[in-house]
Amino acid sequence: MRMTLQDWALLFLLSLLWGGSFFFVAVAIKELPPLTIVSLRASIAALTLIGILRLQGERWPFARGAILPFFVMGLLNNLLPFSLLFWAQTMIPSSLASILNAATPIFAIIVAHFLLADERMATHKAIGLLFGFLGVVVLLGGDLLGGASIASLGMLACLGAALAYGFASVYGRRFKAMRLTSTQVAFGQLAATTTMMIPIVSIVDRPWTLPLPGLPVIAAVLALAIVSTALAYVIYFRILASAGAVNVGLVTLLVPVSAILLGTLILGEDLARQHYIGMALIGIGLLAIDGRIADRMKGKGTADAPSHAPKQ
Repeated sequence: MRMTLQDWALLFLLSLLWGGSFFFVAVAIKELPPLTIVSLRASIAALTLIGILRLQGERWPFARGAILPFFVMGLLNNLLPFSLLFWAQTMIPSSLASILNAATPIFAIIVAHFLLADERMATHKAIGLLFGFLGVVVLLGGDLLGGASIASLGMLACLGAALAYGFASVYGRRFKAMRLTSTQVAFGQLAATTTMMIPIVSIVDRPWTLPLPGLPVIAAVLALAIVSTALAYVIYFRILASAGAVNVGLVTLLVPVSAILLGTLILGEDLARQHYIGMALIGIGLLAIDGRIADRMKGKGTADAPSHAPKQ
């Protein structure tokens, strides 16, 4: 599918929203524990999506056969990756976390190859996987060679989040057969995440004992939930319907750029040369996985394919 000017504008907006999520977490993590932020993000976003469902006149998505899949999706797509990413950002810069999260499509390719009969690894995907792996090695290399460190643990946590997203991208295909809209799926998984997080946060963080955070932290949490989660989901599925899965997957290349700009200009974060080299290698890998450049070089059209874009 060809992208219109509106599609491109929405794609850049989505990259800012998802890139901004790393910035908002970096602000919130200064005063709130990671699991509390996960709980607030999921619950506030779910409440926001209730309003969107009402405005669109859509029904509740909690049919008997959808409840368990919502909980599995909530675990793979929200609870695990959010928790790992937020915990990682207590140890590494938000911009570095966004670069590592860009490896999500690489893990999605691996998971799909082994679990889906119609998603076997093509040559261009294998080449992309190799470049992506080299990029991860460059990102981790210096820290791991010097022994385990706080920074290396944070980077490994980000890769764990990317792996969880990879499983979520495969598992999420089953919702298409349930004839649920994108808003219903987004709300269902966030509601399930909220349900799972309540006992976890109550036991681990006991948030009612925490001091009231400052206004910047409250604003960051609200922006993370409403703007970078609820609104981002709506925009993502709007592009998916208009421009197709392959085109919306380009957001993977743009999210680290916006996250790095926000982290550098506002938070004063600084990345080493190896981090930019690693990001470049992952970017080359993602372009190879995308396949459209190779298709154009061969004079072929690009077929639409399932999206493995990362969520934030």
